[in-house]
Amino acid sequence: MIAYSLKCDKGHFFDGWFASSTAYDDQAAAGLVACPECASTKVEKAPMAPAVAGTKRTTLAAEERKKVRQFVAGMKKYIKENADYVGKDFPEEARKIHYGEVDERHIYGEASLDEAKELIEEGVEIAALPPEMDEETN
Repeated sequence: MIAYSLKCDKGHFFDGWFASSTAYDDQAAAGLVACPECASTKVEKAPMAPAVAGTKRTTLAAEERKKVRQFVAGMKKYIKENADYVGKDFPEEARKIHYGEVDERHIYGEASLDEAKELIEEGVEIAALPPEMDEETN
């Protein structure tokens, strides 16, 4: 996992987590990275201070990773408890909700990169969840 500080073309700053720098590049090029404040997909990496390696930094980095894992686990738990899992039907269900064909409700599920891009282009509000994180690999 890699965290980037991001900035949209309207000057809003926010953070994003990605599996790799390539994953960020691919998602940004596909228009899948959107500002949470204004939904602009014109996003770029904001300048970040470089991390300096050292004993203290290693300990801090491990603590930060633990906090991120806890945050992601809590967020996923909240979503599972408060939203309906629709699996691979996510794009279809999200459209039905967006266009008022079914009652509005919170849902989560799976969508391909192309399906997610199409939803965003249609104006359907979606957000990607970070991939699973475990202590051994992160």
